[in-house]
Amino acid sequence: MTEPTAESAPRAPRPQIIMEVVDRQQINPHMVRLTLGGEGFENFADRPVTDKYIKFLFADPSMGLTPPYDLDAIRRDLGPEAIPVRRTYTVRKVNHEARTIDVDFVVHGEDGIAGPWANTAQRGDVVCFNGPGGNYKPEESIDWHLLAGDEAALPAIATALEAMSSNAEGVAFIEVQDAADEIDLVKPQGVELRWIHRGSEFTPTSTKLAAEVMKYPWRSGLVQVFAHGEREVIKSLRRYLADDRGIDRRMMSLSAYWAYGRAEDTFQAEKKEPIGKIFPDA
Repeated sequence: MTEPTAESAPRAPRPQIIMEVVDRQQINPHMVRLTLGGEGFENFADRPVTDKYIKFLFADPSMGLTPPYDLDAIRRDLGPEAIPVRRTYTVRKVNHEARTIDVDFVVHGEDGIAGPWANTAQRGDVVCFNGPGGNYKPEESIDWHLLAGDEAALPAIATALEAMSSNAEGVAFIEVQDAADEIDLVKPQGVELRWIHRGSEFTPTSTKLAAEVMKYPWRSGLVQVFAHGEREVIKSLRRYLADDRGIDRRMMSLSAYWAYGRAEDTFQAEKKEPIGKIFPDA
């Protein structure tokens, strides 16, 4: 009997990590930072990347389920509708000394699941998640950096700016609702920070991110790109950066963190369909 190949072997389920809320901060009018800690930190396998993300599992409170969740048993005994929903968030910071991680949540009123939960989270609340994943980190052997994103990408951009060498150069575009949503960021002196104000919540007509990036006077030299955010905005940036500017795909981290008008379950399911692909041939 032959051993299964890497291609044919089923992917082992990622272990569920259980931690608890140990602190909560209001970062700006639309962002809450939760600090997670507890014994579960020892199971958190940190990664040397600046876009590391985790996938929270949110169970329906009326079900009375407690983590870790036996997803197969829940599906079998209670039905697929009882399976905890997944929501993906970037890890803003890992503090190995304090054995905590910080996660920033965008909150828009009562919309969604994770945002409203984070907005009312209390110390001692238990959380369950998988991860982390992630692949991007700023390289030193390039001429300049181009970073672009909306509120959802702000934690990853902030972490990337902190990780850059002191002599790094480039520009970071961050789109938020208005000036009240700007936060203080640590960055190299040679990296320009450009805040973009929509003036309202995100809509396909209010967003200005792609247009501002395209207006930016292009620099010479080798560029490394990190552009994450709303799906159609990132598609526009892909067409500009890959097709118009001819940037090698290997020098770009382009990803949709979310899609306008889509819940994450639908958004994730569409990633395998043409509408969900940032690169048409991916």
